[in-house]
Amino acid sequence: MSDTAVADTRRLNSKPQDLTDAYGPPSNFLEIDIFNPQTVGVGRARFTTYEVRMRTNLPIFKLKESCVRRRYSDFEWLKNELERDSKIVVPPLPGKALKRQLPFRGDEGIFEESFIEERRQGLEQFINKIAGHPLAQNERCLHMFLQEEAIDRNYVPGKVLSLCCPGWSALV
Repeated sequence: MSDTAVADTRRLNSKPQDLTDAYGPPSNFLEIDIFNPQTVGVGRARFTTYEVRMRTNLPIFKLKESCVRRRYSDFEWLKNELERDSKIVVPPLPGKALKRQLPFRGDEGIFEESFIEERRQGLEQFINKIAGHPLAQNERCLHMFLQEEAIDRNYVPGKVLSLCCPGWSALV
């Protein structure tokens, strides 16, 4: 075997890391938290909403910080839109808990604090998996879900493209 056929495995020369590099803000980040669940309404019109807070420095997103309130059915809408219009494998949502919705239960059912917290954690895992996927970050429905107060269910599906200049984006 000749010396030219052997791959060069030497490390690239890199500069030593200083404290600013080690503890400074990450070069690209996307943080999404689901918090502050609130149950509203009475009887069959009762439901729980959650605050969805996003912080990012990714140029694909129009807003660098946003906070919107969403309910479980909004997460279902997002999942359905992504399954219909994107090429990504969409993770499952936490279950509907149909047994907890039966009448004449001895507890609060889907409005019990422990269930709401369990669902909150599941929704947070779901949205972080989705939003962390590079192809999903181009979907208009994800941007609407994370950054607009109201979801326009009659929107035209499409992609959000980052233009050459950071901070600019366009809808296609």
